[in-house]
Amino acid sequence: MKKQNRQIRIGYYICHCGHNIAGVIDVKSVAEHIKALPGVVVSRDYKYMCSDPGQELIQEDIKEHNLNRIVVAACSPLLHEPTFRQATEKGGLNPYFFHMVNIRENVSWVHDNKEEATQKAVDLSRAAIQRVAFHKPLEKRRVPINPDVLIVGGGIAGIHAALTLANTGKKVYLVEREPTIGGHMAQFDKTFPTLDCAACILTPKMSNIKNHPNITLWTYSEVIEFSGFVGSFKAKIKRKPRYVIEDLCVGCLDCIDACIYKEGKFTDEFNAGLSKRKPVYIPFPQAIPQLVVFDPETCLELKRGKCKKTCMEVCDRDAIDFEQKEIIEEIDVGAAIIATGFQTFDAKRVPYYGYGKYDNVYTSLEVERLVNASGPTGGEIILQNGKHPKAVAIIHCVGSRDKNTNEWCSRVCCMYSIKLAHLIKEHTDAEIYNFYIDIRTPGKKYEEFYNSVASEGIKFIRGKVADIYPDSTENGDGGGDGEGKEDGFGDRNGIGDGRLIVKAEDTLINRMLHLPVDMVVLSVGLEPRSDAQELRRMFNISCSSEGFYLERHPKLAPVDTALDGIFIAGACQGPKDIPDSVAQAGAAAAQALTLIDTGYIEMEPNTASIIEEECSGCKSCIPLCPYTAITYVSEKKKAEINEALCKGCGTCVAACPSGSIMQNLFDDNEIFSEIDGLLTRVQ
Repeated sequence: MKKQNRQIRIGYYICHCGHNIAGVIDVKSVAEHIKALPGVVVSRDYKYMCSDPGQELIQEDIKEHNLNRIVVAACSPLLHEPTFRQATEKGGLNPYFFHMVNIRENVSWVHDNKEEATQKAVDLSRAAIQRVAFHKPLEKRRVPINPDVLIVGGGIAGIHAALTLANTGKKVYLVEREPTIGGHMAQFDKTFPTLDCAACILTPKMSNIKNHPNITLWTYSEVIEFSGFVGSFKAKIKRKPRYVIEDLCVGCLDCIDACIYKEGKFTDEFNAGLSKRKPVYIPFPQAIPQLVVFDPETCLELKRGKCKKTCMEVCDRDAIDFEQKEIIEEIDVGAAIIATGFQTFDAKRVPYYGYGKYDNVYTSLEVERLVNASGPTGGEIILQNGKHPKAVAIIHCVGSRDKNTNEWCSRVCCMYSIKLAHLIKEHTDAEIYNFYIDIRTPGKKYEEFYNSVASEGIKFIRGKVADIYPDSTENGDGGGDGEGKEDGFGDRNGIGDGRLIVKAEDTLINRMLHLPVDMVVLSVGLEPRSDAQELRRMFNISCSSEGFYLERHPKLAPVDTALDGIFIAGACQGPKDIPDSVAQAGAAAAQALTLIDTGYIEMEPNTASIIEEECSGCKSCIPLCPYTAITYVSEKKKAEINEALCKGCGTCVAACPSGSIMQNLFDDNEIFSEIDGLLTRVQ
């Protein structure tokens, strides 16, 4: 290890952080201890170092005392390291001559013995003093940024982010895997708490997407490859064939009418399986783009090559092309926003609620389609027996706040259950019973909406439902035969359409209830999409333990990810309602705009580098790099690190068997001197 330079002049500053640090650590004693160390010219304590006066104190001392190294003992470097680096730079020093000691999270917050905590703060500070002497001047590098942006997901979050960016003049590629944009919001009837028509507020934005000159919309498409680094990403998009020439199709829908299947025969995904569609279909009347799509799994011509092709006969624009193949589009972008949304909890995972077993047990999304005027029943809530329900039970938290399924609160279930209670009451005048654990109404006007619906005579029962079973007092089981009925409902696979008994405890009156109802609505929670992990790996971002995409910081960077240039928005980051999704989409668009409008990105210099003459070319570092920053150069038989991709995690440095990889800010002299300072106490 090299010896410390005798010309090193160090300024040391310890922060009180109010009582956060000074309440446990004797900061004045620490400052006195450090003052006696070799090379320390200034040693001060100050109440709030991160404040403007605290930063100015550092700048003034640098000039007055000719300091050339700065150490600040305060809170987390994640929070304020950039603050103090900036102060160091304003004082006239290279910002990387600064080092920070975390004595809040590592000392004062985890100790209650003042003497021991003070000694630990001294030890950590002494280690930093010895380390900072070996810091070298480093410079950030600037990388130019491609101004185009990729947005993955065409729900309300993706739509809002795309329009926000496009309206500033940026080129946007919006990729949606379904045949139409709109996401889950397009399936809703009304939105809480204002009861706005979901389609009325969504479809104008969808139309704006289609007509915007700065937006390239690719529906029925998926991202299959994504590589590169911030400012210079490359993406491959697979566009699946619709078997319709988009430039020729005008959405007249004559081909649907002419299809040899005179009635719908296949599950209609948009209507949550409550109706049937033909092999050629359009998801819903307001779909954007207004183009039909042929399902290759059910179309006779595509599946077997045997069909009369009556659809082609009626298409006077010759827009149908059964020879279409998938297309791979390759694009360059500077940033990407992931807004892939959520999936609803599969209610069959809670078997005692009878979903899939009893015909009159529905999920909340299915009821959204039943009450919708464009739904399978034209907005009429009709049971399998053809009657309107007279009593309806709505069960909250199905697949949420439950250790057996998902422990998290899905945030929207209480509010949409209250909304559905109002809509069902409005359509049927039935008795509505809401079974809840807690009513959570945290948004603007949410509590008022809850009180308004409660005043309509809808009953709220606090308690979990334990079981649902057929009413044995009825005559027969309603005649359910397990075969889908031809009444617009599709295949429900139930065993009866009679009344059901809901068994639950009312915890407010401490009684067990056995409530007969005609219909049960399961308020299913929100989950990460089943392919979330696959997409996470493709974009090289992280997920939380629940499976939602992980933000860089829950408070200070809620839409950023650990990978620069990749942002997240909407329910892919966690359960949230429409207003929060839109707000987060706007934030993600603003972050992307801030990045690309700068024109360049400054790369942190704490990257790894390879000493070429010492590299043995063993390739052991390549599969270990989580950022795919290392490649093997065959001509040289050496590994090479792309500094633009490297994030300074140090994995390769620790793993290199020949010790040929070094990392800025973590070289051997710095680390060994810090260890030496930690272990060697001055008596």
